Amino acid sequence: MQRLVAFIFHSPNPKTMKKRLSPTILGILLCLFSVHKTNAQDTHFVLPAWIEHASFYQIYPQSFQDSNGDGIGDIQGIINRLDYIRSIGCNTVWLNPCFHSAFMDAGYDVIDFYRVAPRYGTNDDMRTLFKEAHERGMKVVLDLVAGHSSDQSPWFTYSQQKQTNPYSDRYIWTNDSTVRPDRFVSGKFERNGTYRKNYFDCQPAFNYGYGEPNPSHPWEEPVTAPGPTATRQELIHIMDYWMQMGCDGFRVDLAGSLVKNDPHLVGTTYLWHEIRTHFQSLYPEGILLAEWSNPQKAIQVGFMMDFIICFGNTGYSQMMFNEVGTYRRDTCYFDLKGVGNPDPFISYLNDCIRVIGDKGHICIPTSNHDFQRPNSGRRNSMEQLKTTMTFFLTLPGVPLIYYGDEIGMKYIDGLPNKEGSLLSKGNRAGSRTPMQWDASAGAGFSTASPEHFYLPVDSSANRPNVAQQENDPHSLLNYTRRLLKLRKEYPALACRSEIKFWQEGKNNYPLVYERRKGNQRILICINPSGKEIKTVRRYNRSFSKLTPIINENSHQGQIVKLRGKNLHLHVQPLSIGIYKID
Repeated sequence: MQRLVAFIFHSPNPKTMKKRLSPTILGILLCLFSVHKTNAQDTHFVLPAWIEHASFYQIYPQSFQDSNGDGIGDIQGIINRLDYIRSIGCNTVWLNPCFHSAFMDAGYDVIDFYRVAPRYGTNDDMRTLFKEAHERGMKVVLDLVAGHSSDQSPWFTYSQQKQTNPYSDRYIWTNDSTVRPDRFVSGKFERNGTYRKNYFDCQPAFNYGYGEPNPSHPWEEPVTAPGPTATRQELIHIMDYWMQMGCDGFRVDLAGSLVKNDPHLVGTTYLWHEIRTHFQSLYPEGILLAEWSNPQKAIQVGFMMDFIICFGNTGYSQMMFNEVGTYRRDTCYFDLKGVGNPDPFISYLNDCIRVIGDKGHICIPTSNHDFQRPNSGRRNSMEQLKTTMTFFLTLPGVPLIYYGDEIGMKYIDGLPNKEGSLLSKGNRAGSRTPMQWDASAGAGFSTASPEHFYLPVDSSANRPNVAQQENDPHSLLNYTRRLLKLRKEYPALACRSEIKFWQEGKNNYPLVYERRKGNQRILICINPSGKEIKTVRRYNRSFSKLTPIINENSHQGQIVKLRGKNLHLHVQPLSIGIYKID
């Protein structure tokens, strides 16, 4: 098999070979090759043990901490706040893109993948961040924009030239400027053609090939053609560069979309299995995370972890998104109205756990830079936010807190477009405002510079901040610390421990589920509605008693009684109960 595939794919004239191979035959050969590689390599795809105990903290660099007074967050500011991050209970930092960029899409349009953006600092600053984090027992994961560059990248400039050069096929170009398929962009270029974009026009897509090339589209090359092969090798080189500097891994932007027209993921598997094999052989403790919102597929193609977020039919939006935010809904489960349905999320989560088994991890973040925070619209009180934080931090998988969610920072509606934040559905700027370290207007961000990144927020009287919450034992910040501490104290709340939801039919409130590890069982009961609820949930075995660990938000407490195999619940509005089952 290896000799057959090598003979075909390493023909001295791939373009000629491509014309002789139909897409069907090409797909079969790639599939055979992929299966052969998978069988040979799966036994070597191990997961770093530290992920089991990781708690992530996502930082949007330009908004986190300004250390030099120019109004923009920077790497030194992140270094200055590492102890704070560790105090929350987080031991792994994920940074949104830090590379030299035109910032037409907030850093997701990279000009130079080997250089830190000057506004954030230098490569030496990044090296220092790695070192300082490691000295504290922490990890740092970088955001890798693997699918495209900025249109201001020298690579793209070379690619536009009429004369063939090493970058001519690093991007996807038609061979005729009058040919403009969907998502292709025309312009004044030396070469005769149009280029494919990934999102904005300023983000030309790298050429990783097509899973099922169309013979009538000569720009659709197989993943093994010279251009896609060189692109893969460049991506590996970028990863090597930062890993050798001290990086601990990567979150890969739009991970499932690099290979185009790949419905069966044959080309995508080929790509990521090659990268995973190289990566793991050199950096056995390094991690590869996908931005896919489909852990079943992401783990299959070679990633170690994927996020369950709002993309696709995950149920995340039905749980969290209300009438205000980047993505809006009339209502959701975590809402005072108490009319939401958790079933889509429960079904999707159970399916993810079943499919990926012990081959990878899931991560359900509190929010991120692309969609609204929990503090959004009418979900705006600390009591409401404690229900959402309890939910996120007692689920299976690797926990992730988006900066500021631990203090209840608000999604700010109605802001102007900032560095490509505005989408057709809504404005992401509302989730990217400066971290509120104290009650001052800039909260650690100078507004003296005309280049400042500061965006207005609400009045200081309504603004949650770290200084205010640090010494308040009832604050969201300290409640978040308590939840992360519980995950370490109780194995039943750990990353891979089992989960069983006690939901029946339309009996949707409260949300009740059990976490289990061996003989240890923990019951979680969350009522995010504004209604007092009396209900009964059936259980599949009898047990003796429930010992409260947390009883939050309600002065009267939750009344939970056990009668045989029935759990009788009398829960107050916005109440939270975590119990040890004996």
